[in-house]
Amino acid sequence: MKRLVLILSLLATPVLAQDSAEAARAAAKALEEASVQLDEAESARDRVRALTRTVQAYEAGLAAMREGLRDAAIRETELSRRLQSQEGEIAQLLGVLSSMGGKAAPAAMLHPQGPVGAARAGMMLASVTPGLTAEAQQLRADLDEVSALRALQQSAAETLQEGLSGVQQARTELSQAVADRTDLPTRFTEDPVKTAILISSTETLEGFASGLSEIADNEVLTNLPPMGDRKGTLELPVQGEILRRAGETDAAGVTRPGIVIATHPQALVAAPTAATVRYSGPLLDYGLVTILEPQPDLLFVFAGLDTVYGHAGEVLPEGSPVGLMGGGADGDNPSPSVDGGGAGRTETLYIEVRQGDVPVDPLTWFASDKG
Repeated sequence: MKRLVLILSLLATPVLAQDSAEAARAAAKALEEASVQLDEAESARDRVRALTRTVQAYEAGLAAMREGLRDAAIRETELSRRLQSQEGEIAQLLGVLSSMGGKAAPAAMLHPQGPVGAARAGMMLASVTPGLTAEAQQLRADLDEVSALRALQQSAAETLQEGLSGVQQARTELSQAVADRTDLPTRFTEDPVKTAILISSTETLEGFASGLSEIADNEVLTNLPPMGDRKGTLELPVQGEILRRAGETDAAGVTRPGIVIATHPQALVAAPTAATVRYSGPLLDYGLVTILEPQPDLLFVFAGLDTVYGHAGEVLPEGSPVGLMGGGADGDNPSPSVDGGGAGRTETLYIEVRQGDVPVDPLTWFASDKG
């Protein structure tokens, strides 16, 4: 982790884009804070919280590294192309600078227009010498920058691979910590028979969501933080980019009322606010699904997970892990791409928000500056 923090600090340099540098600095700080919190964790709940932050910090750090290395690769490509396009000019510059050095032969002092022409030529050469020197200095600076960028990329690429191993270990420890956690409050007990009947009798997410209250036994009221003043400000539950917005049609011609987030493999999905787990498990063609209820008549549906945490009836604190995306560790590509920041985001999380059995645009609840 220390080496990853160091490389992130190196990436936060003026040579890279300001956004990438700021993200690298924030990720380095988050990694350090998560490490301290993990060392101080005592209870099972504290360990889950600390490991959740550790995984999220790793993911943010790796994203910053990929973006920073992409910036470095783009900058190196720009400089290399510029130097290649100036090969002719550089050769002429070197030739002129070479001819200016040493002792000139007597024949070189002759000019077709006689002494006056020679004097004029000398004056012209004297006037362009500062410009030639400036070009030579710029050329030297460009070559030095290319060399520094290549060294940074080579060093960071190795550390990126180490970071992937670190985040995978943190995910494994998180899964075990969640399994060991037994101190969460419970709002109701799920009736597995009623759940099975509900799943088999419904063909749509809408139908399943409307019947969720039927699977709960011994339900008690739970006071959760009010949500009214947080509308439009909640963080997305996973690090990624919006692939499709509500109402947009996908490649198969299907239109859904939710949004689709493209994520890296095994990205962590967390509860954006304190909520009751209304359902967690496989559902229709959505894969593994977690449905959270932060307040009565409001449901957050997260579909497309590969691993789910928590059980129906549990009340999760804000930021609690609810699952991992699929793809496997081998799919988490350590190599940055100059083609775009979305490279490597091979998994998709579907998010749907329902208010009073009616779907609403999730971005009325979640804040996003991307997509």
